[in-house]
Amino acid sequence: MPTTNLNIRTDKEIKDRAESIFSELGLNMTTAVNMFLRTTIRENGIPFDLKLYIPNDITASAIEEGRKIAYNDTVKGYSNIEDLKKALEV
Repeated sequence: MPTTNLNIRTDKEIKDRAESIFSELGLNMTTAVNMFLRTTIRENGIPFDLKLYIPNDITASAIEEGRKIAYNDTVKGYSNIEDLKKALEV
């Protein structure tokens, strides 16, 4: 398939921030734009979310608490739901 150049104008900060995200995803700008264009055609519209997962403060705090509990030998663990229910007196 023959190729063509696509010239677009955008703010430098937008381009730099997008390139940084694409780089973390293992993509370059050309590949990311081509993914967007091909998927737009296939879906017949703006097609997808492609983003890094960054939890909000509450979720990040819950993840950190879970990690602390998981590695704390003094925290009681349960291997089945029946034992957990007994401990919770449910």
